Amino acid sequence: MQSLAQLPLDSEVAQVVLAGALGLFLGLEREWSHKSAGIRTFSLTSLLGAVFTIVDVESLVVVGGALVIVQGVLVAVQAMLDDDIDGLSLTTSVSLLVAYGVGVLVASEFPLEAVTVTVLSSLLLVLKRELHSFAWGLSRAELRSAAEFAIIAFVVYPVLPPGGYEIGTGGLAVTVEPRVIWLLVVTVAGIGIVNYAVVQTYGSRGIAVTGFFGGLASSTAVVGAMLNHVRQRPETRSYAVAAILLADAAMAARNLTIALAFTLESGLLVGAVVPLGAVILGSFVIAALTADWGENLEMDLESPFSLRSVLGFGGLFFLVVVAGGLAASQFGTAGFYVTAALTGLVSSAGATTSAVLLYRGGPLTAEEAVLAILLATAASILVKAGLTFGGPDREFATRVAAFSTVLLVAAAAVTAVATL
Repeated sequence: MQSLAQLPLDSEVAQVVLAGALGLFLGLEREWSHKSAGIRTFSLTSLLGAVFTIVDVESLVVVGGALVIVQGVLVAVQAMLDDDIDGLSLTTSVSLLVAYGVGVLVASEFPLEAVTVTVLSSLLLVLKRELHSFAWGLSRAELRSAAEFAIIAFVVYPVLPPGGYEIGTGGLAVTVEPRVIWLLVVTVAGIGIVNYAVVQTYGSRGIAVTGFFGGLASSTAVVGAMLNHVRQRPETRSYAVAAILLADAAMAARNLTIALAFTLESGLLVGAVVPLGAVILGSFVIAALTADWGENLEMDLESPFSLRSVLGFGGLFFLVVVAGGLAASQFGTAGFYVTAALTGLVSSAGATTSAVLLYRGGPLTAEEAVLAILLATAASILVKAGLTFGGPDREFATRVAAFSTVLLVAAAAVTAVATL
């Protein structure tokens, strides 16, 4: 079956027909909403764009666009005179210009792009109420986070140079990939946004959601929340322990995702699947056995993510790559293992990322990268257990430490059996 981009649209008649059909589709919602411009107007506007493009006179296409703009202004003025609830009805005016552009795209033999623009524009028109409700329901912190995410994902990432760049000379040279590092920063920020939405929606319904999805963004933050909860309600120790274990599961799942998703082209790090999978499964099993799950726990997050934290995370990525590369080149793989373990105390995702990048660049083998990831994961589990001893409840801290040790020992045993 041919793809849309390969359809025989070199026929001018076919181009005109497709342009008219797309314009008709784009005008459906406007017609249904009883706007002054509907199916016929939108279809004719797309046909106009296609015909002017087929004639192949550049000035004619520009004149056609100007005519559509004038038409849009007239529609807006008419809507104002009729006291239209949309005010100047700018949406209809802009949609007409989009319809004209769709016709131009079709006649320029860009059918896939034309269909994409039409479908996305129609969705924006149909989802008017949902989009308005979503926008009006955002807090200032959420709106700021959305704008910051858009900047780092759609402004900064595209302008970064692709490929690897060597830093240093001789034995002190390290290869880094700016785009890959920044893409991982965007990924972490995206996980934070998803985590925020889920916790805000379902956080009051169960500690499982709080622990696991909170752990996707920051498993250390989960520990802090549980310490505060146990301090206020000591009888909920078992639920807090389960939440920390589920945060460990989320952390291991995140590391496994990074290890696999960013090594598709250079060879999957399949060696990480069994040990990290054992941590994930073991965490769920222990959490299921240690808590009643009749208790609900809320985690109130202030904003989806902090730009300062994300930029700090990006800086950590860079420093870990450089430090890990230098340690591996000067002291062998043992130096990098120490770096990975120490980094895991702060951010296992950072250590996992550095291992993946060095594996992609060549300094580390698959086995060495996997071991570094496992060391970072184990260090993250241990540091969370250590943090609980900073609270006043020794029984809670002892339980977390005991179950964390059991989890690590079980994961090591499963890995040993699997490698026999």
